[in-house]
Order: sequence, then structure tokens, then C-alpha cells
Amino acid sequence: MTHVEDELTSQPECWARAAAQAPEYAEVLPGPGERVAIVGCGTSYFMAQAAASLREDSGQGETDAFAASEFPYGRVYDRVVALTRSGTTTEVLDLLGRLKGRTRTTAITADPHTPVRTAADDLAVLDFADERSVVQTRFATTALTLLRAHLGLHPATAVTDARTALTEPLPERLVDCTQFTFLGRGWTVGLANEAGLKMREASLSWAEAYAAMEYRHGPISVTTSGTATWMFGDAPDGLAEQVRGTGALWIAGALDPLAQLVRAQRLAVAVAAARGLDPDRPRHLTRSVILAH
Repeated sequence: MTHVEDELTSQPECWARAAAQAPEYAEVLPGPGERVAIVGCGTSYFMAQAAASLREDSGQGETDAFAASEFPYGRVYDRVVALTRSGTTTEVLDLLGRLKGRTRTTAITADPHTPVRTAADDLAVLDFADERSVVQTRFATTALTLLRAHLGLHPATAVTDARTALTEPLPERLVDCTQFTFLGRGWTVGLANEAGLKMREASLSWAEAYAAMEYRHGPISVTTSGTATWMFGDAPDGLAEQVRGTGALWIAGALDPLAQLVRAQRLAVAVAAARGLDPDRPRHLTRSVILAH
């Protein structure tokens, strides 16, 4: 079993633990009414997108999401939350350094014994979700689970659904597709973005992600019989029929959307195996991006 597979299958237990620990971090995570930005890089940025949408849509305060390298320093926030598994990513540390003494910051990390310990004002530590693999799975979903639970938006069914996602067979013909398109609405747009990234990282697949309604404004034109179009959450009326009309394979599910992301992670590993690739050794990638200054 690869590191990716081992870490992927441990997610239900990690989610349960993070949800249980959420009250311990209530004081360092955003409070109701605060103006908040959530930042990260790569996978963590896509989890930031999902968390920001969940928080704002639930009426708990204006919330933005940014790639750490694109943070708008001219804006004023009550708190900035940084998602960083390694605690060493250059762009995140640079951001936290620039905000020191001016904006309260919290880092959600898997390794508190790294530079993030002093760079951030507060830490939420998910060391039990740390990973050896380059292609992240469990830290990202566990960090999002912590935030969902903090917001009161972690459903009791999420962990059960994650276990189902690990055991339920993938749809027939899915692994044989040559193009993968992931769609979301609201908070699940971030999940769709992350699913596309996992496919590219692990299996070198042609993978894209869009807001579901935007998919009709051009991208659907490249959909063919070799395409799998995967919807996270509820689809807009008529979209499934429109996609099936192109000859594509339409994938939808009744599981919690975060559990659907676990299925997409499984798909990435399955496609990698079918193509003779090692998902533990993705091309041109490292566990943490540390840039020389």
C-alpha cells in the first residue's frame, strides 16, 4: 500500500477526532461577526475556499479565501487563518510575518515544531493528520472538518459517509475515462478544485474544475464520450441531462460532499495504478514548497 492509500483510508478516524477537538480551539478560530480571511497554498487554498464559503453563507461573518501569495494587504481583517500542513511553506510564512503585530493570525498545522510556531499568533494542531505523502489527502479534509465543526456545520453523517466512500465501488467505466471534470456550487466549488488537483498530481490526468453554472458557459463544449463529469453536492436543474447528452459519464452521489472528495481521491489513485504511475512520487512536486530568497 502506498503512503497516499494508507493516509486516504484513515480519514474517517481523523475527522471524528478533529470534530471532537473543535471546542478546544474555539478561542483561536474565527468568532461570529469577525471579518476573516482564510489562506493556503495548493490543496490548502482549495480547503480555504470551501471553509470561507461555508462560514459566510451560514451568516457568521464576511469571509474571504486567498492563495497565500495573492493576499491583498490593503484590506483589513479581524483574523487571518492560515492552513499549512508542513508549517514551512514559504508563501504562508511570508504572509504571517507581514501580518505580525497588525492582524491576529491562526495557523492550522500538522507540525507545531516548525517556523509556523512563532510566525502565527495562535495554533490549532492536527498532528494526528500529518502525512508522509506529497499528494495530500487527510490533513486537508481534517482541517476542513475542524472548521466545519467549529462553525456548527459538521453533520453527524459525514464520518459514516466517509467510510462508505472508502468501501463503495467506483462507478463502472470511470477509471477508463480520459478527461475528468469536477463541478461544485457554493462551498463545494473548493472541493471540485481539489478533486481536479488530485487527479493531476497523482495520475497526470486531464482534469478541470468549475462552478456548476459556469460549466455551461463554454467548458461543456469539450465534453465527450471519454469525459467523466462529477458533481459535488446538488446539481442545477437540467445539468445532468445536458451532460449525458454529450455522451459523457455523469457522476453524482448522495454522500456528504466532503466524503465525495474521498471517492475522488480514490479515483486518482486508481487511475494512477491503471497507468503504471506511483502516486507517492508525483512529477516535479515536494512535500513542502520552500523557496530560496
